[in-house]
Amino acid sequence: MGDLELRRAYGEGDLAALPVFAGGFINFGYWAGIPLDGELTVEQRVASQRALYDLVVDALGVGPGDRVLEVGSGRGVGARRVLLRGPALVRGVDLMPEQVARAARANDDPRVAFVRGSCDDLPFPDGSFDALLSVEAAQHFEDVAAFTRESARVLGPGGRLAVTTFFTRTGDAGARLAGVLETFATGLDQAHRVDDVVRDLRAAGLADVRADGIGEHVWRGLDRWLAQGPRPDGWDRNWLPAFERGLLDYYLVTARKPAGSGV
Repeated sequence: MGDLELRRAYGEGDLAALPVFAGGFINFGYWAGIPLDGELTVEQRVASQRALYDLVVDALGVGPGDRVLEVGSGRGVGARRVLLRGPALVRGVDLMPEQVARAARANDDPRVAFVRGSCDDLPFPDGSFDALLSVEAAQHFEDVAAFTRESARVLGPGGRLAVTTFFTRTGDAGARLAGVLETFATGLDQAHRVDDVVRDLRAAGLADVRADGIGEHVWRGLDRWLAQGPRPDGWDRNWLPAFERGLLDYYLVTARKPAGSGV
């Protein structure tokens, strides 16, 4: 059911075109510094999504000369934002061929390219990248452990990883989330426990693994945006209540491949 829902959302459909999102991004946004006591503008919505990417790129320390991979690159808007840091190249990989095509059509920078591939079978040689990011995509991954192993494989020694999305806090949260959020009920989103993600990254050989909850700067801004619209009919407003009930949170997860490890 999950694969079918992914195709509906990102293949046959184009989630980024929905009013709840803006600017070609598909993320809930990082709303720190954006006032939430008045009417929100589309420009502020786009700014929140850019800010989420900037948070991740800052955590990675992307700079000139870096080779960067984005897993779950969508329309490629975020990958092109990474270019502002001056990397040598950026590659985006996405499971949906329609998304790869959309990203390729919008791209005019020779440093960026997009390819079709799976998070658990990345189409790149060992040690190809200095930094790897994934922004609000890992909640769709069927096998997070395989993703962590593949990430460790394609990173060179000293390479950095940063993943941001929503993960569950407890092992029994999945069934409870399915009762309050449609995306969990349909299988579009998977209930991955954050402690398991941390464990899998360490098991893959990565070091300095940490998961920082950033939900205070995500859920309230998202809920304020959804409250005023525009949003698709029936778009869930249960994200903030799910967070307040301790079922999930939004995390920035970072790790590093030890410098002495093999390619």
